[in-house]
Parts: sequence; structure tokens; C-alpha cells
Amino acid sequence: MPAPIEVGRICVKTAGREAGKYCVVVDIVDENFVIVTGPKDVTGVKRRRCNIKHLEPTPEKVDIDRGASDEEVKEALEEAGLLDLMKEGIVSGS
Repeated sequence: MPAPIEVGRICVKTAGREAGKYCVVVDIVDENFVIVTGPKDVTGVKRRRCNIKHLEPTPEKVDIDRGASDEEVKEALEEAGLLDLMKEGIVSGS
């Protein structure tokens, strides 16, 4: 069973120009849309609305508040030791 889409969940974008990049869910709009951020200076993903069908959730999750700023997201990623993983982009299944 895939990980649930929730605030703080790290996902991989599967569609659009940012496909293959990691992002963090910062807010839930409704049952179809969430707000995600990279943050942009880390992964290149801008803070934007995203259809959950275009996201692949990972098992990783960071502890952030709903609507957290990019700075707060970055700090949470650093604390969790996931900043380097996020910068690498998609990890190939080798």
C-alpha cells in the first residue's frame, strides 16, 4: 500500500517539467490537489498546486506545520538528514 499523501510527505513528481524531482507536501487543498515545494533552491520545484495523481509518495516524511515556509521546510529536511537525498533528484532503482 502506498504511503498516504499528507503534510510533510516527501514525494516524487511524475508529470510535467519537474517530473523526477523530489518535493514536499506543505498543504492539502482538497481530495485532488495539494501544495508542494522543493524548496526551489534545493530541488528546483517551485511552490505550486499539484494534482495528487502526479505525485508518487515516498516512505520519508518530515515534521512541518501546514503551510510551512520554504525556510521551515529546508530546516526540517536538514534536521531529518534528507537534504542531500532531495538535491540528488530521482534515485534509479539499481
